Amino acid sequence: QVQLVESGGGLVQAGGSLRLSCAASGRTVSVYALGWFRQAPGKERAFVAAISWSGSSTYYADSVKGRFTISRDNAKITLYLQMNSPKTEDTAVYYCAADRTHGRMATAAAEYDYWGQGTQVTVSS
Repeated sequence: QVQLVESGGGLVQAGGSLRLSCAASGRTVSVYALGWFRQAPGKERAFVAAISWSGSSTYYADSVKGRFTISRDNAKITLYLQMNSPKTEDTAVYYCAADRTHGRMATAAAEYDYWGQGTQVTVSS
């Protein structure tokens, strides 16, 4: 059974930086594509970034491109999201997710099979 646990959320000032982590249990996660999603109050869960199983390919939502960086350490089975220059509109609960289907980096939440419990990120002005 795959379990994902996010950490690193909190309060950050706009223009600052924050790094989220997602620790996974289960060695099979090292061959899954992984992603970050976020959900703001009253809004649907939205795609943020995805990374291939090897880490060689990444994909970002336009809203975070150039500011956020997704990475992974397969030896530690951990996913990261480096958030630089966050904006108040980045305030949301952030979730990591794992996709069992090999060979893709999905942007739709429905394509992911495993989810963490989420970590709150609040960006103050």
